[in-house]
Amino acid sequence: MKLLLDSCIWSGAIAEISAAGHDVVSVTSWDEDPGDEKILAEAHRESRILVTLDKDFGELMIVHALPHSGIVRLGGFSAKQQGAICVRLLRDYGKELLAGAIVTAQPGRVRIREGSL
Repeated sequence: MKLLLDSCIWSGAIAEISAAGHDVVSVTSWDEDPGDEKILAEAHRESRILVTLDKDFGELMIVHALPHSGIVRLGGFSAKQQGAICVRLLRDYGKELLAGAIVTAQPGRVRIREGSL
């Protein structure tokens, strides 16, 4: 799967997610952080699932109906856990994410808000 990691995701997660066979790009490799709307638009333009800690992307998708290609929101995990959690979520909920879902993961809990592309 193709992913875009928001700047709040630990850069060390890139290697772990890539090692699992995913195509990963991080906002931290860009010249500047252009803001949430442009990040979401770029992820959608490149058909990438956005991985973030930020709740604002869900609002952009739900309230403002901005197009996207799936969102993973992590909460409550240490930076060093982010890569492994992301790989597990992609394995377990990849089909839903590719269909435009928002998957929110917290320790001991996963919520899925189905989407449509």
